Amino acid sequence: MIGLVLAAGAGSRLRPHTDTLPKTLVPVQGELTILDGILANLSAAGITEVSLVVGHAAEAMEARLPSLQERYGVKLSLIYNDRYDWNNAYSLWLAREAYARGALLVNGDTVHPQTVQTSLLAEDGAGLRLTIDHRKRLTDEAMKVTQGPDRRITRITKQMVPSAAHGEYIGVARIGADAAEELTRALEDTWADDPSLYYEDGFQLFADRGGDIRGVDPGPIDWVEVDDHADLLTARRIISAAGPGGSRYVSSGS
Repeated sequence: MIGLVLAAGAGSRLRPHTDTLPKTLVPVQGELTILDGILANLSAAGITEVSLVVGHAAEAMEARLPSLQERYGVKLSLIYNDRYDWNNAYSLWLAREAYARGALLVNGDTVHPQTVQTSLLAEDGAGLRLTIDHRKRLTDEAMKVTQGPDRRITRITKQMVPSAAHGEYIGVARIGADAAEELTRALEDTWADDPSLYYEDGFQLFADRGGDIRGVDPGPIDWVEVDDHADLLTARRIISAAGPGGSRYVSSGS
C-alpha cells in the first residue's frame, strides 16, 4: 500500500500564499507545511512510498522533494496534472496506476491527527473506506454523507442540506486494490461527463454501481480543510493547541 496526496489545485482563496506555492506547501507551524503533517502521518502509519499529484506551482514541489524524502523516510514520486484548472476527479484518475496497489488517499489541504490513518488501517483492505466526522457542525461547503446501518455510504455530495446528512467526509480514505479497476471507470466517466466534478462524485458513481464504500469513524478529532485564510488560522490554532511541536499533527521528522 502506498500513500497518495492530491495537491494539484491553484488554491486561489489562499493568495498571496499560493501565488508561487501549491496549497499543501503553505506553512502552518514555523517552516513546517500542511504536507509535512500529511507525510508525518503516513510515515508513522508505516507507509514508505508516496505519490503526489501536482499541477499549480509544481516546480516548488520538485524543489522540496529531496528534503522531504530525507525528513520522513519516504520515497516520493510526482504525477503531473496538466489540467489542474479542472476539478479533482481528473486528478485522482491520473493516479490510477498508483492506487491500483491499494492506497491511503489524503487531500493535500487537510490538517488532521495521526489517529485518522490508524483508524483506516484497522479496517480490512477491501473496497473504499472513507473517514467520516459525525460530530462536526455541518456547513453548505462540507462534503456531506449519508450512511446505511452497515456503514455503507449511500450519498456523498456538497449538494445536500446539512440537516439531511449523517456526517462529513474529511478528505482521507483507503482505496483497496480490489476496488481500483471499478473506481477508475467511475472516475473517468465522472470527469468525462463534467470536468468540474469532484472525485467524491466518482465515489458516488462507484457506490451507485454496487461498489463497497463505507464510512470509518475515527472518534473525536480536531481537523480542518484549508481552503481560505480563516481555515489557515484554524489549522495553526489546532496545531498550537496539540502541545509541543503539535506532534499529533505535524512533525519535523527524525
